[in-house]
Amino acid sequence: MISEGKSVPKFELNDADGNVFNSTDLRGKKYVIYFYPKDFTPGCTIEADEFSKDYKKFQKVGIEIIGISKDDVESHKKFCEKMKIPYILLADTKTAVSKLFGVWGKKKFMGREYMGINRSTFLVNENGKIFKVFEKVKAKGHSKEVLEAYVSVE
Repeated sequence: MISEGKSVPKFELNDADGNVFNSTDLRGKKYVIYFYPKDFTPGCTIEADEFSKDYKKFQKVGIEIIGISKDDVESHKKFCEKMKIPYILLADTKTAVSKLFGVWGKKKFMGREYMGINRSTFLVNENGKIFKVFEKVKAKGHSKEVLEAYVSVE
């Protein structure tokens, strides 16, 4: 997993509208990149809903939110519409970006092992440096935890 103090790797992915998003577009901005396993699953729905409800608080202090999962553009579009998600969701269908960040790995569910995205969040400063990493995130309450972590460094 990418550690604190490292630069965000350069990447390009499609957003929920099919537009190409380039990580270099974020230069000079503060932002959150959160990786989540799958659209419409219980934990991911809670996490997306909380970030959506707190989005104006993040914007007020100049922070953008970006969610990334393996789902495709079509799934993200439906998820955004149903959940009224106001921030960027990116489709990492080939898991290249998840692997760059080190969040793609073995998971266990009901005794079954499989590969997937481990729920993780990266806080990034204006210089493109990761200053805080949340591993093994619990969806409920995470948005507030992230906002407090940003505010505490200012």
